Amino acid sequence: MSKKVSKTKRTFSKETYMKWYKDMLLIRRFEEKCGQLYGQQKIRGFCHLYIGQEACAAGAVSALDKDDKWITAYRDHAQPLALGTDPKKVMAEMYGKVTGTTKGKGGSMHVFDKEVNFVGGHGIVGAQIPLGAGLAFAEKYQGTKNLCICYFGDGAVRQGALHEAFNMAMLWKLPVIFVVENNGYAMGTSVSRTSNVTDLYHIGKAYDMPSKPVNGMDVEEVHIAVEEAAEHIRAGKGPYFLEFKTYRFKGHSMSDPQKYRTKEEVAEYKEQDPIEQVKQALLSNEYATEEELKQIDKDIKAQVMDAVKFAEDSPYPDAKDVYEDVFVEQLDFPFEHS
Repeated sequence: MSKKVSKTKRTFSKETYMKWYKDMLLIRRFEEKCGQLYGQQKIRGFCHLYIGQEACAAGAVSALDKDDKWITAYRDHAQPLALGTDPKKVMAEMYGKVTGTTKGKGGSMHVFDKEVNFVGGHGIVGAQIPLGAGLAFAEKYQGTKNLCICYFGDGAVRQGALHEAFNMAMLWKLPVIFVVENNGYAMGTSVSRTSNVTDLYHIGKAYDMPSKPVNGMDVEEVHIAVEEAAEHIRAGKGPYFLEFKTYRFKGHSMSDPQKYRTKEEVAEYKEQDPIEQVKQALLSNEYATEEELKQIDKDIKAQVMDAVKFAEDSPYPDAKDVYEDVFVEQLDFPFEHS
């Protein structure tokens, strides 16, 4: 796995750096708390943390418009938090409480928030890829300038659904940014053990899809790449494929013993911590002092603890509601039948 991608020079405002710092720190502290709560068996089932990959969400959110659609896999806590979903609702979903984003029925892998256009985390590997293309098709059909950004992991690249979605997206010039978060391992299997193509962005070139690698550990690089892809798409030129070369500091899920990688490898990537990079930018540009950043961290930790209290105080769903929100009894079909 390549660790470095060349950096593009660009100047960003104090407000942008502060937003990145707050968004990424909220994701980090939220995920750290989820890890603790899982160990206490207050969060159950599957739980996949985003620690180390925060720039992949924060940089994309700052580059896109509020009406664009978002969809991802089961490592899905970060995007809604960066988009503005109330952490209380996300934590309540972790607990399986009725006040959660999907009323406690989805849990960690199925966060969903229509209010911020986050169309969910999806538990089936690669299933969200054709769904992302479908969301983009809807935007094109309705004549909007909106796009869909569709995230998936390096393991999902091996699914046939990706190739079918890429083919149709290029054929119909759909407004979709496909993003593979290449953190090096599909569960515990390295990319190099599954394919001779380890620079995954090359796959898009088989469909004549504009494709490029991005340093996913650098929020500036993520923002620039997503912004460029969005400009290409809004000009009517069709989809774009980005490979975020990133790394997760924790295991694939909470049950992962991580025996497939060394402590030295993890330590090497931690030197590229995306949050630390933004912190140093804030300090070196004199956009913030150490004391101000410590206060931000303190405030975010308090915000996360408020979310925990909200989740613990919330009720579980009633058993009688088990079939609610599952089936649609009647659908008003917008097209006339011939």
